Amino acid sequence: MNFEASAQDRVYAHCSNAIAAAGRDRESLFLARLALLLFEQVGDEQRCKAAIDAALSELPAPSLSAG
Repeated sequence: MNFEASAQDRVYAHCSNAIAAAGRDRESLFLARLALLLFEQVGDEQRCKAAIDAALSELPAPSLSAG
């Protein structure tokens, strides 16, 4: 199942806001917890591993504006 673009934008914004709310010191912990909760929803080990591999292989270089 794929999100339409507007739904992707809303979910991305919500996730970005949650990462900011977690703060830099808890960002990694938040992302790991989020991933585990989403993996439970997917319920398929191979699909979860494929998503991890895809995210890592398509990870962009940090932007100079990121900070």
